[in-house]
Amino acid sequence: MGNDLQAEWDKWHHRREAVLRQPHGWLSLTGLHWLDHTPRRFPGVPGEWVTDGETARVTATSNEGLVVDGAALDGSAEVSVAEQASTIFATYGDVHLEVGLRSGRYVLRPRDPQAPTRKAFTGVPAFAVRPEFVVEAEFTPYDAPRTVVVGSAQEGLKQESTVDGELRFSIGGVEQALAASVDGDSVGFRFSDTTSGSSTAPWRSLSGPLRDGRAVLDFNRATNMPYTFSPYGTCPRPPAGNVITVAVEAGERV
Repeated sequence: MGNDLQAEWDKWHHRREAVLRQPHGWLSLTGLHWLDHTPRRFPGVPGEWVTDGETARVTATSNEGLVVDGAALDGSAEVSVAEQASTIFATYGDVHLEVGLRSGRYVLRPRDPQAPTRKAFTGVPAFAVRPEFVVEAEFTPYDAPRTVVVGSAQEGLKQESTVDGELRFSIGGVEQALAASVDGDSVGFRFSDTTSGSSTAPWRSLSGPLRDGRAVLDFNRATNMPYTFSPYGTCPRPPAGNVITVAVEAGERV
């Protein structure tokens, strides 16, 4: 099992870093601009941006080089997105401009392949792969999905998360119970542990296959969320209580 576990992890880790290195991935973020009812310009971003609370709108002249729907914008264009969603709304040069909605507030984030965070990226540090951090868990669904309010990587920003049930498992000989969300045939969750904020990020995420109420959790694949790589992430924190009470010295570290 050990050699197979290491080989599969190596493949997973290679794919993981390849995704991070993509030209417009999380490493390419260069700003986080909140829109409001006052039209504003932002450093290095063409156009004047504003929101009425329902949509985000930009106004630009053709010589600014802002492209919307494949054509240079000369006038105004607007976009609306669902809560917690984002879309690439416009481009200029190689830069993609992402518009998102977080807790009812529109946000604008440039994604630039030349971002210092992307150019300086050398890989994601991780603990050595250890088979004892692959555990089986039992998933018990709630009577109905629950909506919980959590903090985020941005101070003062609250977000809603939906959790579908509870995962129970033993790690390091200690029983744990965490709120988790189901997505098709997998179950995922965000968590902290006793290494969080020191050798690991303040919180990480993990998902695993779910079948007939049983899940396999490979903490060697515990993953740093985008806020770990960029100050412009809006990643939600774990629900209250999602703290593993032992040191999870597995997965990605800082």
